[in-house]
Amino acid sequence: MTARGVLAIDAGNSKTDVAVVAADGTVLGKARGGGFQPPAVGIEAAVDALGRTVAAAATAAGVTTGGVTTGGLTADGVTADGVTADGVTALAEPFVAHVSACLANADLPAEERELAAAVQARGWGLTTEVRNDTFAILRAGVDEPRGVAVVCGAGINCVGMLPDGRTARFPAIGRISGDWGGGAWLAEEALWFAARAEDGRGEPTALARTLPAHFGLDSMYALIEALHLRRIPAARKHELTPVLFATSAEGDAVARSVVHRLAEEVVALSTVALARLDLLDEEAPVLLGGSVLAARHPELDEHIGKLLAAKAPKAVIEVVTAPPVLGAALLGMDHIGASPEVRARLRAHYA
Repeated sequence: MTARGVLAIDAGNSKTDVAVVAADGTVLGKARGGGFQPPAVGIEAAVDALGRTVAAAATAAGVTTGGVTTGGLTADGVTADGVTADGVTALAEPFVAHVSACLANADLPAEERELAAAVQARGWGLTTEVRNDTFAILRAGVDEPRGVAVVCGAGINCVGMLPDGRTARFPAIGRISGDWGGGAWLAEEALWFAARAEDGRGEPTALARTLPAHFGLDSMYALIEALHLRRIPAARKHELTPVLFATSAEGDAVARSVVHRLAEEVVALSTVALARLDLLDEEAPVLLGGSVLAARHPELDEHIGKLLAAKAPKAVIEVVTAPPVLGAALLGMDHIGASPEVRARLRAHYA
């Protein structure tokens, strides 16, 4: 039997979306699971968790063998054996032609290769390609694989690609790779400025009032103490990023300087990627995604637009609203040579 279709996986730090897509672009089954964090749990455990979400998507697609949901695509006349009910063990026979997995923490080509080998070993598809999850956002926002995407969520990253397969990318693994930005980083910057404003080491800023007020506290000292003693979990610091933007919108100069710095970083990433792909002087999409950029903060949007117009006047800025799993699926369809009509049917499902 010949496996058909695509298994699309978009796995971020906090959630995973999986779709089983037939060769004609019909979405047969979908599932959502938890985050994909191999640095925290190890590659095998992370792919085990991925397997459970894949099994759930297979169940939604009506895939069963011997009464156990396995991932065999019965709609295409393909079955697969040797899978436990949790969907973790390898399949005896692939149920799709290709696995297109866009994964968080696949920041370097070496990591992509290692993760691709681990996913391929599960036997879900005849072939497997793993990319960083930023590629899913880029492909979700364009009709052909051409353009640049900047993603700013918990962290920040940028990728670019061309139809001929060339790509532009950055390591995006933190300060050691030259990164600046991301929601977590912005919250830390806001706290730094606010702490120094309150004790006199820095210039005055309303952040010294608005940040602690978010948690019902009356001073930065109280907030620092609460964070240090873990009365406020460190994971809640990300809540301060919207407070930073709101304080900037009220006219605070310090908060605005942080917002402008983020705009400068977005433009630096996108223009370097455009230049690497010889798109700097051509009309090309620059797609913005991730929770920070998709929030459409007016001050941030305006400054990005102004700076990008000066450096890449033909660039066309768009905010990606389509789910990234669509991008993973379209990358899979590109791989199997799907027609424009098939890709349009797939995109229409997520419209």
